[in-house]
Amino acid sequence: MSPGRTRVLVVDDDPLIVRLVRTHLERAGFQVSAAGDGQEGLTLAQRESPDFIILDLMLPGMDGYDVCRKLRELSLVPVLMLTARGEQVDKLRGFEMGADDYLTKPFSPAELIARVQAVLRRSQQGAATDTPAVVRCGELAIDLARRRVSIRDEPVRLTPTEFRLLEQLALNAGKVLTHTELLTQVWGPEYRDDRDYLWAYVRHLRRKLEPDPENPRMIVSEPGVGYVLDCPT
Repeated sequence: MSPGRTRVLVVDDDPLIVRLVRTHLERAGFQVSAAGDGQEGLTLAQRESPDFIILDLMLPGMDGYDVCRKLRELSLVPVLMLTARGEQVDKLRGFEMGADDYLTKPFSPAELIARVQAVLRRSQQGAATDTPAVVRCGELAIDLARRRVSIRDEPVRLTPTEFRLLEQLALNAGKVLTHTELLTQVWGPEYRDDRDYLWAYVRHLRRKLEPDPENPRMIVSEPGVGYVLDCPT
């Protein structure tokens, strides 16, 4: 998908931020619409089906966390959270609600564009043609060709980032992938040291896939090293 055909929805109550974001996204070739609060953002998201959403955390009425959670009930559209906060707990809560990335104000326009492009790139990237169509791990089936996941034939809904992470683990089932390898493959080389991303998304996957997420048997940690998809022989 080229920028000229990519529709971005900006949800922010600060007109100056909206103007800044719109100006630089349009210069980069994106189509941009905007909403000033969470409810308007949800309405536009349903009506326009954007390809990407930039969502401010501090919104009047319904905050960005609630908007993101409701978006995830409707769509798997990539979401970049935009906020003045930078604490780890805020990032993790944003990931818990289903955000794909997190950018703290103040930010440079170049960084914003790079983040948008990186999230879009990984959300659209499919499995290589020489990989197996389906990887099975016990009762878990990962259809790499159709980008679908099921447990005991019951579909499991994953966000694009969640799927990319599971895909990397599945393609290397039984092998320990380091934190750096997973961050580089799923998020990109610029994220190679951001372990918060990896920790949060492993937690998401375990909640969706493991019978007992607190005692995982499929997505297993190798302390201090990384993670492995441990499948029964």
